Amino acid sequence: MSMLHEIQRTRAVPTGIGLGLRARFIEQVDAGKADGGPAFLELSPENYMHRGGRNPARLARIAERFPIITHGLMMSLGGPDPFDDDYFGFLRDFLDHYDPPWHSDHVCWSGQGGTLLHDLLPLPFTTAVAKRVASRVREARDRLERPMAVENISWYMRLGHGEHDEPEFLTEVLERAECGLLLDVNNVFVNAHNHGFDPYAWLERIPLDRVLQLHIAGHEPWDESLVVDTHGETVRDEVYELMAWVIERIGPRPVLLERDSNIPPLSELLTEIQRLDATYQEAVGRWQGRSAAQGPAAAISPAQEIGSHGV
Repeated sequence: MSMLHEIQRTRAVPTGIGLGLRARFIEQVDAGKADGGPAFLELSPENYMHRGGRNPARLARIAERFPIITHGLMMSLGGPDPFDDDYFGFLRDFLDHYDPPWHSDHVCWSGQGGTLLHDLLPLPFTTAVAKRVASRVREARDRLERPMAVENISWYMRLGHGEHDEPEFLTEVLERAECGLLLDVNNVFVNAHNHGFDPYAWLERIPLDRVLQLHIAGHEPWDESLVVDTHGETVRDEVYELMAWVIERIGPRPVLLERDSNIPPLSELLTEIQRLDATYQEAVGRWQGRSAAQGPAAAISPAQEIGSHGV
């Protein structure tokens, strides 16, 4: 049984293609201009926890119409500082209010001594670091009292002499933490291009049964040898194919379209969601065919059993 199926026993989980909620178009979403488009919305609590004025009421209205999944930016799971009690207090109150099926953050470090670097920095791929990250994921789960997922990041240099490669390191973190994976397939593609490995071979070596959610985004070439994960372009066909490969093997999951720079009009994002959804639905169909070949019970998605939104 996958980790997602275990969560679905007690929580409603959306599936299909979602959109990251951004300030650029939040008023349009509030006005109903995105209704019927994304299957869910993902938001980063750090962008909303301390904002007053019309923001809480606006977000509450949006949450009445869309399932909400949350994704954190500031936990610094690989960082040296102890967790900040005030931050976790505000975060827990926020999550309790919107009740996402899980909360996620990144396998990275992003600050030291109380200074936030506003970047997702890579970690050495060692057992000692994997143990530390896993311990902090478990602590975060216990503080928030809800499931946790961690995201693989894009990285542009290796720190030190690692004992493992990235799939081995991530697998160790996931197993020690007993948590889910937010699989960013664009980050897999970017790293594969920049570091010269096969992205499909990478995917075959991670525990896909722990994938709770996928991220998909666009990237930009800086020169002939380097691409950068900017979230500033439309998603490339190669990344579509990676997403479809994963869904065909694990079944329906929430897949999030990220766009954080060079943000186009909302109408263009909704069109991109439609295109992504067509590829997604084809992959779900192939997964159902695979499952049916294994027996009638396997052909039913856990999401369909619960009656979740999206598939």
